[in-house]
Amino acid sequence: MKNLIKETHNVNERITAQKVRLVGENVTTGIYSTREALAIARAQELDLVEVSTASDFPVCKVMDYAKFKYLQKRKHKEIKSNAQKVVIKEIRFGPNTSDHDFDFKLKHAINFLESGAKVKVCVKFVGRQIMFKERGELILLRFSQGLEAYGKVEQLPKLEGKKMSITVTPLPSKK
Repeated sequence: MKNLIKETHNVNERITAQKVRLVGENVTTGIYSTREALAIARAQELDLVEVSTASDFPVCKVMDYAKFKYLQKRKHKEIKSNAQKVVIKEIRFGPNTSDHDFDFKLKHAINFLESGAKVKVCVKFVGRQIMFKERGELILLRFSQGLEAYGKVEQLPKLEGKKMSITVTPLPSKK
């Protein structure tokens, strides 16, 4: 976690340009030689940081670099913590699932979708049950019809080995 933010700024003596455009608080904005800009930064007990190299003269800012890095790291951490994590819940069936079990699992899937989680619905074929692929596909299609009001089918029934599955994503909430 130490090197989350790579050092992308040239600081103090690492600035290679001859002349720089100087900006910052308590500084007269203008074009200075790198030595003059460094002297101005040191007089204020701050660092000279190269912010942008796009123009003719690189833009350098007089600031406390350690504080700047700390604030960048904190901002990055906050963005990362606010990122939404995708939760995938799995519901499994057999090809001979009864109607009561089907309805029970449908209610669970509706609760998962309402809470914002994706739902992966699988029909697992054991032994010779693989002969009843059509039953598995019918169960999955019926299940997706039951979830139409709550979610959108991301992928149609797909057979992978002895599992047939679909993925349902929740509809955007209407707030």
